[in-house]
Amino acid sequence: MELVIRQLTDIKINSGYLRHGTNVENLKKSIESIGLINPLTVNKNNELLAGSRRFQAITELGWKEVEVHVVDRDLLQQELISIDENLIREPLNRLEVETCLNRGREIYEELNPEAMKVELSIEPSEPEPKEQENDNHNDSFAAITAEKTGLSMRVIESAIKRDALASNSVKQARSQGQLSATQTNQIIQLDKDLQEEVLPLIADKTVKQTQEIIKAVKKSGMEAAIAVNDNIVPMPSEYILIKSPVKRMNKSLSRILLERMKYEGPEQEMINKELLELKENLVGYFNMVEEN
Repeated sequence: MELVIRQLTDIKINSGYLRHGTNVENLKKSIESIGLINPLTVNKNNELLAGSRRFQAITELGWKEVEVHVVDRDLLQQELISIDENLIREPLNRLEVETCLNRGREIYEELNPEAMKVELSIEPSEPEPKEQENDNHNDSFAAITAEKTGLSMRVIESAIKRDALASNSVKQARSQGQLSATQTNQIIQLDKDLQEEVLPLIADKTVKQTQEIIKAVKKSGMEAAIAVNDNIVPMPSEYILIKSPVKRMNKSLSRILLERMKYEGPEQEMINKELLELKENLVGYFNMVEEN
């Protein structure tokens, strides 16, 4: 890898993996204070492979030239460099992470055919026993990425499967907030054609209801899934949203009462006000239930 000086105007931004237009104010302050610690990475054609936020920051600071690492790699290796940069430098949304992880996995496994591969199965996979771990497993894309990002291998492998196995409609539903990751883990147990058929049934369902519908599809087909769906009483989204918070609040309140825990800090008044409003809403809610 060669370290040289390049004019900023000569550097080309062609990679679709690089993040542009993000907030770099803190990065600019750091560069002004201690300089650019990590040089940009470009290929022999001066195309930026890694360091888009650093490039944005120094451009905004008015720099004219910068030190860069020039790498001489094939196209797949260059793409993998950009994916790696994207994963570890700037937070991505869930779908962007999954897309990057899956594409990174494809490239890494092509470049390293001897490495342990992520098994892309439509059936839920059982975790490997520890005694089956070997050197290849430690060299897998999931293991290396886990070490870089701090994510667990299980999380990385699940993310890869969601991108690799989900149909386009399922991905679109996720991007629109209609499906959770857990629901997606259920639906990708079906082949993509079946995913398209079952998606309208589960887009507004809870995780438990989704599991029931997918189980019916796998066991007896779409007609059985439709029958299960017809027997499900729809739950308004407002009820879905309060289920988990209510459980957590009851647990916390029970502990506070049991231990007679007291708090007299600056936020006490705000907490008491919110709890009193909650009390009023609960009284109103149970009055409504009794009326029905």
